[in-house]
Amino acid sequence: MNGLRVVVFESRKAAEMARLVERHGGAPVSAPSMREVPLAASPEALELVARLRAGTIDLVVLLTGVGTRALATVVEPVAPREELVALLSRVAVIPRGPKPVAVLKEWKVPIAATVPEPNTWRELLDTIDERIGDLRGKTVAVQEYGVPNARLYEGLSERGASVLAVPVYRWAAPEDPGPLRAALDALVRDELDVALFTSANQVYSVLGVANERGIAQAVRESLGRMVVASVGPVCSEALAAHGIAVDVEPSHPKMGHLVQETAERAGEIRVRKRGKPG
Repeated sequence: MNGLRVVVFESRKAAEMARLVERHGGAPVSAPSMREVPLAASPEALELVARLRAGTIDLVVLLTGVGTRALATVVEPVAPREELVALLSRVAVIPRGPKPVAVLKEWKVPIAATVPEPNTWRELLDTIDERIGDLRGKTVAVQEYGVPNARLYEGLSERGASVLAVPVYRWAAPEDPGPLRAALDALVRDELDVALFTSANQVYSVLGVANERGIAQAVRESLGRMVVASVGPVCSEALAAHGIAVDVEPSHPKMGHLVQETAERAGEIRVRKRGKPG
């Protein structure tokens, strides 16, 4: 990246992302944009346990690894993990991506099917069509990842399924908003060269903070002059919805590929968008 200044909005793996940027010659600006807050209670999670016990759940979809572990934590008072594992082992379980796959393998829960990259709701629905088949009259429980996935729920409902949404954590502002605010100020001043987004929720959070501060339009305009990299299609759709064009979307929706492929292309993209080298 030849010293390009790279703003990173990742929170949970902020240090790892900064190291990847440095390894590829960039100067990282870490601006954690949100945090995961486990729910102290989730009536829907308790309903899931009751319905698993009653045998009235046909398919469980696990969208994230963090959420899968959070599910075990939130139901612990009524169902120890050993029982949750046993209950999940009695139904079809589909994890959306590699992280919930890893948790299920650790717990030794059988996996009905895995979802191909880029692991969006589209591939998830295709996998359900191929491996589960007719959903009419069936109940599908979905572990949410901070916000409801309306398009996934619409797709399941269109297939005749009844959906039990199971929230186990929510997104909140970072505990220390200072770095994000400072990064947005630097962005508006055109002091940054590359922006890395690793989830759609980051897009909503970053633009939400910018809107609260009255600089949302300035942020969008500045991003238009920068190299914008998105980890995958869902994140890219969120950026497009805010009028922000994506310059780089990696061949695989992983942080390492995102940084590497952005590093390979950032220089020429920056020259094209700004008309001068860094």
